[in-house]
Amino acid sequence: MTSTHAFWLAGRQANGEDTFDVTSPWDGRLVGKVSVPTDAQVEEAVAAAYAVQDEFAATPAHVRAAALDHVSRRLAERTEEIAQLISAENGKPIKWARGEVGRAVSVFRFAAEEARRFNGGEAQRLDTDAGGQGRLALTRRFPKGVVLGIAPFNFPLNLCAHKIAPAIAAGVPIILKPAPATPLSGLIIGDLLAESELPAGAWSILPVANDHMPALVQDERLPVISFTGSEKVGYAIMDSVPRKHCTLELGGNGAAVVLGDYSSDADLDWAATRIATFSNYQGGQSCISVQRVIVDASVYDRLLPRIVAAVEAQVTGDPSDAKTDVGPLVSEAAAQRVESWVQEAVDAGAALLTGGKRDGASYAPTVLTDVPADVTISCEEVFGPVLTVTKVDGEPAAFAAANDSKYGLQAGVFTHDVQVAFRAHRALEVGGVVVGDVPSYRADQMPYGGAKQSGVGREGVKFAMDDYTYERVLVLTGLAL
Repeated sequence: MTSTHAFWLAGRQANGEDTFDVTSPWDGRLVGKVSVPTDAQVEEAVAAAYAVQDEFAATPAHVRAAALDHVSRRLAERTEEIAQLISAENGKPIKWARGEVGRAVSVFRFAAEEARRFNGGEAQRLDTDAGGQGRLALTRRFPKGVVLGIAPFNFPLNLCAHKIAPAIAAGVPIILKPAPATPLSGLIIGDLLAESELPAGAWSILPVANDHMPALVQDERLPVISFTGSEKVGYAIMDSVPRKHCTLELGGNGAAVVLGDYSSDADLDWAATRIATFSNYQGGQSCISVQRVIVDASVYDRLLPRIVAAVEAQVTGDPSDAKTDVGPLVSEAAAQRVESWVQEAVDAGAALLTGGKRDGASYAPTVLTDVPADVTISCEEVFGPVLTVTKVDGEPAAFAAANDSKYGLQAGVFTHDVQVAFRAHRALEVGGVVVGDVPSYRADQMPYGGAKQSGVGREGVKFAMDDYTYERVLVLTGLAL
């Protein structure tokens, strides 16, 4: 009999009155049962976080850093167990799940390092004008208030880590809501935090249903919201609480631009392999997966067959098999949506070069060309294993095509020309430009976020800590500077 997983309420395990089932998108088997907090328990968690704010902010840096280091070490020790859990509840191929655990290990380690050097203060002389003679300004950062973190299903461990770790590093209490489809990985973090010496109330992990979120979003005791998910939901949250501080990490329509100087056989093989891998990894369920490939006409005819061959070489199937590259989507409904978008494009005149078939929650890696600009798959985030390939003439046309999207998360530019790299950095309307690779690269310590409809604010441990805090100036008078 499957045991019920408790949630974490103000640093301790608790059970509610109801449960829900977490099932595998691959074979439908029961992965676990999760206890659901009652409204009273949610209120208890929020009240505890609100009450502990001053105590937690005053916690010595070494205590917060030690807790974060502990979680990092324990995640590393339990890598295989946690990877198996991610793969089971999410459908993520085990090799990618192991990589996700490794990234979460790094996130907590980075947070421990930042906790030790954060808030040290910056001194500024004010005697640059006569009225400031004998005065010195000391600027430090202080918490804005309790954070409500809302995590998605596609990185069920690491994106929970990106909410929790910066909050602890900055001494900010956090209420985390994991995705309903994948709560088990996030709850594991609670197991490890509970082994630390953080104050009770500093953190809670509450697997509440999505329809309970409006009340939490509106709660005035939670002035900071960090959301990762869809554009529609993210902006609905921001619009509903215009006076709160919201960080939104939303969708993308990732473009990989291949320019004419990237022309050797080795260049094109590398580009094709990276494009095929990162349009399909995790079933394409990453906001920076490759969705659009924009290719200079001078190399298009040589690159396109390489991309198709590399996509067809992706191994699909059981996510628990170490050889599998592409597993199922998170649900059959998600795969049906992708199927309908591809069919719409084909009906409108797009050429289907490979893929285009669905089996339950799985969708075959797919390549389309000649896709009309006004079909859904051109305009929206597909969040599935589908890429489109477009021919353009020259760099300006390539950059214009990449910018022809309401989204602007990251872009990849395959070029060897450093001048082109700097022009791309200036021209592309995105949060990050990756040169010599796909847009899907993310280092967890770097600033990460988008432009246009891809969100507001930045993640990455240090940058999230800045988002969770504000500057407060202390002016000292009568000093002999």
